[in-house]
Amino acid sequence: MSGGVSGTRTRRARFHELTVAEVRPLTAASVEVTFAVPDELAGEYDYLPGQHVALRAHVDGTELRRSYSLCRPPAQGRISVAIKRDLGGAFSTWATTALRPGDRIDVMSPQGTFTVDLGALDGRHIAGIAAGSGITPLMALASSVLAASATSSFTLVYTNRTAVDVMFLEELADLKDRYPARLALHHVLSREQRTAPLLSGRIDEERLRRMLDTLLPPETVDEWFLCGPFELVQLCRDVLATYGVPAERLHFELFTTGEPGEARGDAGRPVVVREGERTNTIEFTLDGLTSTVETPVDANESVLNAALRVRPDVPFSCAGGVCGTCRARLLAGDVRMTENYALEPEELERGYVLTCQSHPLTDRVVVDYDV
Repeated sequence: MSGGVSGTRTRRARFHELTVAEVRPLTAASVEVTFAVPDELAGEYDYLPGQHVALRAHVDGTELRRSYSLCRPPAQGRISVAIKRDLGGAFSTWATTALRPGDRIDVMSPQGTFTVDLGALDGRHIAGIAAGSGITPLMALASSVLAASATSSFTLVYTNRTAVDVMFLEELADLKDRYPARLALHHVLSREQRTAPLLSGRIDEERLRRMLDTLLPPETVDEWFLCGPFELVQLCRDVLATYGVPAERLHFELFTTGEPGEARGDAGRPVVVREGERTNTIEFTLDGLTSTVETPVDANESVLNAALRVRPDVPFSCAGGVCGTCRARLLAGDVRMTENYALEPEELERGYVLTCQSHPLTDRVVVDYDV
């Protein structure tokens, strides 16, 4: 996850137990889950459109964490996420089949920079390209952008396999009815024929270029928001770069980072320090308390995994370099980050790292989760 407005990641992520207020079917494989936010926690769950939360639950005796984007514009007393069942996905299967109103689960305070400056939208054209459940943050973004300024406009290209797979179909139609002149909505179906040939079939480079040349000329767009699988997001980034779109105007959020089975930050991987083994020292501060842990050099352990061995409350969610929940500032030493889909260039310059992807390169590494 990357891009957005500077300064939106201003608080350390914390879990609070919230009550499920509503579970609403969206498609045969997805639901919208709404949580009630009590008055005393209202400040913890203020958010900007496009941000996300992590959910934590124990399913069949195993703790599971997943990040989901907030799908509604900010509203007092409630937050909503959309969850689509993934093939073999333990958390998404449980959430879409067993979660009920009245259930209580842990919800982390909102995080993320995949958002827009709502105070600077007059006359601006925002474009979004989403696939499948990638529509979730763009629902909140489109609604908020169009409501924030009477002269803003939004173009959304949304691709799915078939019409029955389209999440928020009615809500998108209502949004189009509300802003007919300022919202351009293009549904692309990869396995179902549409009237317009351009909107039928998988979005590959050739089809994307045709769309950009006809439906969505890049020179008319002020900011781009891309959300979906790695392959689609990377394709859009690469193609838009050939049209001269600057990287700072391209914001993206990933739901997957590549092939299943890739290393996901080693979160929870058991590591044993043996006597006499060469180790590195990791020192980290969390909630004002500083802890130290030794990590074997040969284990190639991530900072997050090492920290979790002595502090189980260290924040993380995806452990794949995508969500940014495990972000900390590197104060001393050096690390190698395997992946980074969450931190902006300015954050990297200020010394921030993703601890789930950071592996020590020096004898001593010091990070601060509180900064």
